[in-house]
Amino acid sequence: MSSSTDILIIGGGWIGLSIAIELKLRGAKVTVLSRNFTEAAAHVAAGMLAAQGEGIPPGPMLDLCLRSRAMYPDWTSKLTAITGLDTGYWSCGILAPVYEIPDDITTSDGKWLDSEEIHQYQDGLGADVVGGWWFPNDAQVDNRRALAKVLQVAAQLLGVEVREGIEVKEIQQQQGKVISLQTNMGEMRGSHYILATGAWSGQLLSVPVYPKKGQMLSVRVPESYHDARGVVRIARPECIEELPLQRVLFGPNTGIVPRRDGLIVIGATVEDVGFTPHNTPEGMQALLGRAIRLYPAIKDFPIQEFWWGYRPATPDELPILGPSPWQNLTLAVGHYRNGILLAPVTANLIADLVCQQKSDPLLSHFRWNRVALRS
Repeated sequence: MSSSTDILIIGGGWIGLSIAIELKLRGAKVTVLSRNFTEAAAHVAAGMLAAQGEGIPPGPMLDLCLRSRAMYPDWTSKLTAITGLDTGYWSCGILAPVYEIPDDITTSDGKWLDSEEIHQYQDGLGADVVGGWWFPNDAQVDNRRALAKVLQVAAQLLGVEVREGIEVKEIQQQQGKVISLQTNMGEMRGSHYILATGAWSGQLLSVPVYPKKGQMLSVRVPESYHDARGVVRIARPECIEELPLQRVLFGPNTGIVPRRDGLIVIGATVEDVGFTPHNTPEGMQALLGRAIRLYPAIKDFPIQEFWWGYRPATPDELPILGPSPWQNLTLAVGHYRNGILLAPVTANLIADLVCQQKSDPLLSHFRWNRVALRS
């Protein structure tokens, strides 16, 4: 069996679908080859849009993250207009507590809060929180329960052909070009190819992208709970102001992300264990211990779910974006911890490059040949 299309996107996760939607809106004929959408790296993310909260140093990566964060309101509104569905985008801000006051509190773009101020910003923080930063422009999105479905529905409604269960076995090259893909369903050809296979990219092409496992869990705010003073509070999911957490907490090695319906996502471990599956007692203990230290009330909240996934890491923890050594293959891999945040800007930059041969100056900092890559 052999088939042909204009643009073949290898990988049907957040990045692949976001690129496909942008290309389709520009009039391209696009087919997405997805092995298994549930394995997408964004499933292991908490949905933090922490362009500043992550503490990324000034430079091209921070510029890329800030640009993408600025795109998020319009991008999610566009997706909602296409689908009629809520993406779960929430510009709630991110609070980054610390247990030790740093030597220099002026190095961050956030607002520094001393011990008294940060406990006023968020009631119920752990007693050993001594300060932190407030990042009002950072945000979150409900990636697993909302944005995942929105991207799939948007692609379908726009006429993107998404072929689930297609595993690309080999990228066949000849004279500096990709000529075809060998898949479990036969040979497939396109005029242009985009690689967006996340943590599995290194298995298909010799790019330095490898998995970093992350384990996560979620809890739910009970209908009644005790606040930091021991007072019983009532939490109704339809009333955001009644929830104990109304902003993301991003503490040392800990992310606590409240959703507007009372769910709270806690993550995530960072484990260099290849594609080793499953949640582990050690991983769950580490997550819960750090979360309870940061926000003690969580110890009484009922657990809802455990899960895990694989982030696509690179040696310098920066994505690989733009042209490849083969003139009709474009790379969009290695987003590591920032795939959800960088989805809008990646889609825009790659669509500009593929449709208009327009290479944004930022792409030069994420080129393939800054790291080892071979055919």
